[in-house]
Amino acid sequence: MTNDRSQSRDAAHFDRIYAGREDPWNFRGSPYEREKYNATIVALPPRHFETALEIGCSIGELTRLLAPSCGRILGLDISEAPIATAQRLSARCKNVTFLRMTVPAEWPDGTFDLIVLSEVLYFLAPLDIRRLADRVIASLHPGGVVLLVNYLGCNDGDPLTGDNAAETFIAEIGERMSQDLRGRRDSFRIDRLVKITPPPKTPATTR
Repeated sequence: MTNDRSQSRDAAHFDRIYAGREDPWNFRGSPYEREKYNATIVALPPRHFETALEIGCSIGELTRLLAPSCGRILGLDISEAPIATAQRLSARCKNVTFLRMTVPAEWPDGTFDLIVLSEVLYFLAPLDIRRLADRVIASLHPGGVVLLVNYLGCNDGDPLTGDNAAETFIAEIGERMSQDLRGRRDSFRIDRLVKITPPPKTPATTR
């Protein structure tokens, strides 16, 4: 089956991948995934995040690693099957919640101090990445952090490569966020962005 690269991957695509397979990408056992997760945690700034959002959480492996740094963390995925697995595997993590949601068309309520997009952007067409970037900015507290993690290998049939996807997101963010970390390994890149805190308004003076 061919893919129209102008269209984002839809729920049916992921439903087929998860059909009969709980962990089709071997998130729980892959050395690549373990290296990537460790690098992602190291890329977090040394602070506590009261509210966090992970987009494209799958079975929740990274979500559970992020949870100790967060007061509350919400994981989203487009497919029901991995959400059910994530809920079962994370039952003891009382600060973790999972929802099935298709972003950017759907979006959770609330605001966040941390938003993580790990290996999800290249499944989206450029227009949806730009819409997603605007959603992220609108729901991020001033000084809030965004982590982008993108695979650099061949994404056969997906709308974009990892580099293209990251650069599309960063270009849409523009000057609304600053980039204070850009790490690159052989197989993935991590970009850390921080929402610009607007300067305080100067009170008007009277003569």
